[in-house]
Amino acid sequence: MINEKLQLTKKDTRLSMAFIYVAFISLLIGGLMGLLQTFVRSGALTLPWGINYYQILTVHGVILGLVLTTYFIIGFQYALMKKTVGITIKERKIAWIGFWIMLVGTIMTAVTILLGKASVLYTFYAPLKAHPAFYIGLALVIIGSWVACFVNFHQLFRWKKDNKGEKSPLLAFMVVINMLLWLIATLGVAATVIIQFIPWSLGYAETINVLVSRTLFWYFGHPLVYFWLLPAYMAWYAIIPKVIGGKIFSDSLARLSFVLFLMFSIPVGFHHQLTEPGIDPTWKFIQVVLTFMVIIPSLLTAFSMFATFEITGRRKGFTGLFGWFKHLPWKDVRFFAPMIGMLAFIPAGTGGIINASHQLNAVVHNTIWVTGHFHLTVATTVILTFFGVSYWLVPVLTGRKLTKKINNLGLIQTVVWAVGMSFMSGSMHIAGLLGAPRRSAYSTYGGTEQASDWIGYQIGQAIGGSILFIGILLMIYIFINLAFFAPKGNEEFPLAEEEKDAEPTPKFLENWKLWIGLTVVLILFAYTIPFIDIIVHSPAGSPPFDWPIGNQ
Repeated sequence: MINEKLQLTKKDTRLSMAFIYVAFISLLIGGLMGLLQTFVRSGALTLPWGINYYQILTVHGVILGLVLTTYFIIGFQYALMKKTVGITIKERKIAWIGFWIMLVGTIMTAVTILLGKASVLYTFYAPLKAHPAFYIGLALVIIGSWVACFVNFHQLFRWKKDNKGEKSPLLAFMVVINMLLWLIATLGVAATVIIQFIPWSLGYAETINVLVSRTLFWYFGHPLVYFWLLPAYMAWYAIIPKVIGGKIFSDSLARLSFVLFLMFSIPVGFHHQLTEPGIDPTWKFIQVVLTFMVIIPSLLTAFSMFATFEITGRRKGFTGLFGWFKHLPWKDVRFFAPMIGMLAFIPAGTGGIINASHQLNAVVHNTIWVTGHFHLTVATTVILTFFGVSYWLVPVLTGRKLTKKINNLGLIQTVVWAVGMSFMSGSMHIAGLLGAPRRSAYSTYGGTEQASDWIGYQIGQAIGGSILFIGILLMIYIFINLAFFAPKGNEEFPLAEEEKDAEPTPKFLENWKLWIGLTVVLILFAYTIPFIDIIVHSPAGSPPFDWPIGNQ
């Protein structure tokens, strides 16, 4: 029986679509900036009108890595929460306040970058200094996202209060875990922006402690990856099974994997600072070990997904060792796009293990290999899953239908994206192994002999970037069609059910005090002593500007 209270109303859909509109506008702008970068690095283009390469690099990183992802995730999660636990009028009003705070902050940040006043890259490392409006805008984006966090927390709290003793809906549980991760992680970047960068950029502070700012950034920067990834996992665990005609393999396993991500994704920022002086190697080693712990929930997820695929295929009568795999709904873009993203996560995860390993990291550190890794994770695994979600979510939110024509165009778009990313990310990985630097506009950096080795791969990046931009244009066309021109109708909101014979979910998996407490303990263990050491041993007077600029 349909619960009318959990059906999406026009007011609910407007809220989610407001976030998703910003996300797709960001995709177009950020994608164009990425295309220009590849042309500049390959030597095929000189930027006109005095535009600086690092200006478009900053736009590309900030608008795709932060704006697109954050807005899409929040819009998607509001839809999931409404569908599973509902939303009150007051909660919706507060959610809109958060949206407008984020939008004002986004516009402030974007304007300062476009005016050339904030060419400080995605990581905005000191001593690079931006206009104060850049940092104030960042602070507003973070504060606005916190509003979304507390709305989601209150939604689940209200549901638990009204349904005492019952297991919370899986997707609502997952959303709250992801927003807890985001809230805890953004405390670091908020601290460095508000306490360090804003006073420094306004001239109230003459110096800034570089190592403190980088440490606080990477306290946030690594869990940011999982903030991107967990909504994709939500779709994999609880949406894809419904799309393929199956059920969730294990509710317990899904919840456990999310709890493990919460605990082990935050206290690991030092693995981005392995070449950084001023941090004791022992603490670097401890955080590298904690980093590898996230491999466990990733493997749990892989096991769960392929178990779902096989069980579903066998029930449909497909026999043979891989008959179930062959007969998955490859012609349904709602499955095909996320599935390609899942497969891309295999090399992406392998690259992540390399980046987090002390000795292997020394080989690829600060090379364009790392950029290639980011493009496999967020720009392939995550984005293709988000595209796959969009094919059903946008019609659900706009009251339209996913037509066969758009479905087929989506299949083409997914293939175009996969081919383009294979060229670009593959070229980046190989060039990185040859020593090509990241964040550099110059393919001749390092001498003529090295440049001759790199230039072919720079051209490969330009080819890949061009193909990817075609994929972006296709996706924008698809989005506009689904939002405004597709036939009116009722598209399915594909929420999967758990297997009937699955083991009951242990109640301790919803012991929020336990998991939040363990997360805080791990963070305090991993950061308290090294952070005190950083403060105590910081040079007096001017900041240590001679420390290496530009780590991962």
